[in-house]
Amino acid sequence: SHPAVAFRQSDGLTTVPLEFAPYGSLFVVFRQSTASDAQGQGSGNFPDYKVAEELSGPWTVSFDPKWGGPPSVQFDKLESWTARPEDGIKFYSGTATYHLSFGLPPALIGARVALDLGEVKYVAQVRLNGKDLGPLWTKPFRVEITGTVKTTGNLLEIDVANLWPNRIIGDSRLPPDRHFTHTNIVYAQDTPLWESGLLGPVRLEAIEAEPAEVVH
Repeated sequence: SHPAVAFRQSDGLTTVPLEFAPYGSLFVVFRQSTASDAQGQGSGNFPDYKVAEELSGPWTVSFDPKWGGPPSVQFDKLESWTARPEDGIKFYSGTATYHLSFGLPPALIGARVALDLGEVKYVAQVRLNGKDLGPLWTKPFRVEITGTVKTTGNLLEIDVANLWPNRIIGDSRLPPDRHFTHTNIVYAQDTPLWESGLLGPVRLEAIEAEPAEVVH
């Protein structure tokens, strides 16, 4: 939470500019009294994120062989698992880990830095230089990495988990003794697959214009 530094009051009404992520919500709490004509001293109530660099890869991605995936494969670009030619990836359901090493661009040295994963299908867990930065399960898939990121030699690991339909669809094309799943849920072989994985783009961003305290 932080104080709203951008607002205006007029004719008994208070207007506060807000920003919402998709399906997002906020609580607005009026806990301090002000003069009826007080105006906020800031231009916005949320930090700005300025893209500094895209982490384009190639990525090393590890799947779980127990669920039919390869233990290690290279993605030259980020794409849905369903776009891959390997059946062990195309029909994979479970968790895969993306690995990438990178350095900090000069423009971000000394700055507050965020990592934005772009589009994720459907849940991600981020680790940077061995530090767990927590799960990301709603848009924006973004986490601050200030204090964890280094100038050079950063190791980024992103666990991404998808949903079950793709593996069940894949099993429908296999003989029963080769099924990975055992369920009463039935999908036809021609059921469209669900996009899965880290779709990106993955970007490093400078965090600017953090709201300051309100001046009354």
